[in-house]
Amino acid sequence: MKARTLLVAAVLSTLPPAQAATLPSAPVLSGTCCPGTVWTPDSRALLFLDGPPARASTGIYSVPAGGGAVTRRFSSVAFYSPRLRWAVRPGSGDATTLQRLSDGRTFTLPTRGGDVVWSPSEARVAYARSDTTGNFDRRTTRVYVADVFGAPRQVATVYGGGPSAWLSEQTLLLSGKASAGGRDRELFTLNVQTGARKTLRSALGFRSVAASPDGKRVMYTVAFDSAARNGLWLQDTAGGAPRELQAFGSYRWRDARRVLLIPLQPGGGPHVLRQYDVSTGAWTTLGDLGDQVRQGDWSVSPDGTRVSYLSAKDGNVWVLRLP
Repeated sequence: MKARTLLVAAVLSTLPPAQAATLPSAPVLSGTCCPGTVWTPDSRALLFLDGPPARASTGIYSVPAGGGAVTRRFSSVAFYSPRLRWAVRPGSGDATTLQRLSDGRTFTLPTRGGDVVWSPSEARVAYARSDTTGNFDRRTTRVYVADVFGAPRQVATVYGGGPSAWLSEQTLLLSGKASAGGRDRELFTLNVQTGARKTLRSALGFRSVAASPDGKRVMYTVAFDSAARNGLWLQDTAGGAPRELQAFGSYRWRDARRVLLIPLQPGGGPHVLRQYDVSTGAWTTLGDLGDQVRQGDWSVSPDGTRVSYLSAKDGNVWVLRLP
């Protein structure tokens, strides 16, 4: 019965609603440009990596959210923190250099080239160091945290996992197995000050783990597990029972209360944008894009008013204003 319910829900969620209207949108870049754009913190522009022959030199460029002149924002290619306060440059060895943009001051962390996860204030980071050989599911991963300009300290050891997000300045969201030979992973929170740990869910694996902007909720997908566990789930990070959302597709948080989802459409056609209100439990169809998103490349502006996406039609970045 559970499998049938999941199947029916998935099929229903993939059907384009009859009342869906095409949302007005416009390209902000041309010349098949550019995958991987990210929003500036003030939601006024998009940043992207580009270079010759389209630009005079390689760098991080900016285009206004409503379209317009492209300007170079950073001449140095690096990973920039969400608030654009830090540049992160992995080195050829263990060390990654983190540079504060306001004064150029730097410090290093031995991340082995791995990503760093910034806390909301960007005063603290987390990163993982994993064994470099062996089955991923059995590799030992050690999780570290560090205050900026401070020394790192190990806070957890997991197998086949790592940190997903900071929920607050003290609490990390992680997943992974407790032992190399175990079957299930745990999705859990960890207070890095006190060591207090809370398990939210156990499953074979967690995909597309996405914490809400306020850190109070998390969305995740479970697949290839039992029928009772598979599905798209919403759960409070404080604990409690998860809520299954009868849908399947690509999702992003619009704000702390609303989630946007593009349902999987095996039959093709324009992608439809739906919205879920976590306070009411209601789905709303906002409209279709008149297009498809290429390679799942879409994002919501930090203020929740716009969506950018890489067009499957022309390979350019388009922006639409959300109703």
